[in-house]
Amino acid sequence: MPLSDCAGIHDKIRRMPPPTDPSVLSPLGKATGYRAVYAPELLYPIPRQPKRDELGIDGAALPFVGEDRWNLYELSWLNPKGKPVVAIGELRVAADSPNLIESKSLKLYLNSLNQTSFADTAAVVATLAADLSAAAGAPVAVDLQTLDQQPGASIGYPQGILLDTLDIACAAYQPAPHVLTARDGPLVEETLYSHLLKSNCLVTGQPDWAMIVIRYRGRPIDRAGLLRYIVSFRQHNEFHEQCVERIFCDIQRQCRPEALAVHARYTRRGGLDINPFRSSGGFAAPDQQREIRQ
Repeated sequence: MPLSDCAGIHDKIRRMPPPTDPSVLSPLGKATGYRAVYAPELLYPIPRQPKRDELGIDGAALPFVGEDRWNLYELSWLNPKGKPVVAIGELRVAADSPNLIESKSLKLYLNSLNQTSFADTAAVVATLAADLSAAAGAPVAVDLQTLDQQPGASIGYPQGILLDTLDIACAAYQPAPHVLTARDGPLVEETLYSHLLKSNCLVTGQPDWAMIVIRYRGRPIDRAGLLRYIVSFRQHNEFHEQCVERIFCDIQRQCRPEALAVHARYTRRGGLDINPFRSSGGFAAPDQQREIRQ
């Protein structure tokens, strides 16, 4: 479909108020017919505010800044001669955008490019940026690299302290913020991380696995309690972005650090991974070093 024919679809998406219940119209958990021709109407936005209301977050005065970084590993389209092009991509969605984009709907949308012809990579970037910005309700940054450019990837671990070797007993498998404590003592600045974060999709219950990285400045956070708290998400149903915001708010309220940043790198599903980052403003966004399971 030529880009000039898409204006009406974009306007329709922008005017459409997204439902608050993701199970009503969501493609998640339902049999789906895959479409191979450009279909931006497949994108399914979900308002962020209802879940933020649960956490007592004022949408007009967010307690954090940040973004959701998506990596796209299965991306293809046709050039003007009908020859396939393959690429990887990165999306950056601001945390203050009104909506998040459901991951299965994004996968279905990306599949709809498979048999669609574009003049060049710039045209694909422009199309993705327009469609995703319309769904998110705010500008979405898009970066694509075709595989003939031989893009590289950095895989490694945070410069911090791994919590997973602590010998602790765990009994709570729903979020337990009461186990979070900070003890009196000199202020510290440290990075703590764990590979033990597991949550479940809000709609399907399928497991989502992640490495969680917590950087803070303030009174020392009890590490055993923090690891128990991370493990407590094991049977919790919530989207990636919502889990990270819950973790940020719980640590902020229970431990009251002077500065806090929470970053999760979720393993890929359906050729996508989502990496939400939230910060009180005292720490910059991390680089794009991948977790080993990504």
